[in-house]
Amino acid sequence: MYGALTPLAAGLGTTLSLIVAIGSQNAFVLRQGLRREHVLLVVAICGASDAVLITLGISGIGGVIALWPSAITVFGWAGAVFLAGYGLYAARRALRPEAMQASHAGRSSLRAALLTCLAFTWINPHVYLDTVFLLGSIGNSYGAGRWVFAVGSVAGSLLWFTTLGFGARALSGVFTRPMAWRVLDSLIAATMLTLGIVMAVRTAS
Repeated sequence: MYGALTPLAAGLGTTLSLIVAIGSQNAFVLRQGLRREHVLLVVAICGASDAVLITLGISGIGGVIALWPSAITVFGWAGAVFLAGYGLYAARRALRPEAMQASHAGRSSLRAALLTCLAFTWINPHVYLDTVFLLGSIGNSYGAGRWVFAVGSVAGSLLWFTTLGFGARALSGVFTRPMAWRVLDSLIAATMLTLGIVMAVRTAS
């Protein structure tokens, strides 16, 4: 058991260090948590998607994907357009405080939450670079312990998204005021637009 602890802890720590940062996916999960909209679904999709990507990376699929470098370019442009579009949508929300109540008024549909979450998760080249390539490379360096590393990585992902999604409810009282939603959506819009521009620049270079 002791021998399995090191790759398990490494997987947990490495994954948390990669995903605990301000980004498009985290911003979306946070907003869903604050509004208490389809939180379980969003957390489940993010966790399950990471589990699939981590498994692909550990199984060596990262090396196969590397044979098609243009895939990163395709996802790069698609991700840049999506992020910019969502950024503009968040900016529009910030200008409409009447649509930003913390209650269930104006609740987004299950289908919209599902598709948006899937887009944030899969139309993002950084997800493949970090989760498939980086975690896959680190995990495989543990040899026979690589699947223990994978378990730790998946656990880290689930821990983070569960904490972010359901923990956001502790701040729900603050967001009973439209101005709080205006500030949050303004920050989300700035984050999304910035990430979209950066992604476009990196993809073009």
